[in-house]
Amino acid sequence: MTLLQAGMDAPQFELPDADMQMFNLATLQGKKNIVLYFYPKDDTPGCTMQANEFTALDDDFASLDTIVIGVSRDECLSHAEFRDKYGLSVLLLSDTESIACKKYGVLYDKEVDGHKKVSIQRSTFVIDKQGKLRHALYGVHAHGHATEVFNLVKEL
Repeated sequence: MTLLQAGMDAPQFELPDADMQMFNLATLQGKKNIVLYFYPKDDTPGCTMQANEFTALDDDFASLDTIVIGVSRDECLSHAEFRDKYGLSVLLLSDTESIACKKYGVLYDKEVDGHKKVSIQRSTFVIDKQGKLRHALYGVHAHGHATEVFNLVKEL
């Protein structure tokens, strides 16, 4: 799997959100910058911290015409519970079939109790209004990441 790099066109996809409404990435082209982040699992410590940090900066991202979108392989209902439990403002998309995960190259084999299991590598992509990747960050750490990404968006 080739990793995505800055300057490439952002792969397009359509996935359901926490309310089971279909969301198409292409609809934002020409209108918004996008912070697209992939995370392993709803309501786990690192993922919760990351989602809360992005939510805390929601107004700041909005002031830069930027929408923050989180993607995991959890189902829509799980996303809705996660969102409601923590009052998250980020748009959460459900990728149960790993469609976007594969396009963005964020899956890897993880060994759990002696078994190989496919997991999502925590990764973030900054996409400009023209649909171009400006930053492709693989293997990021949850804590403080939202602020780092906000600083990258400020430079667009």
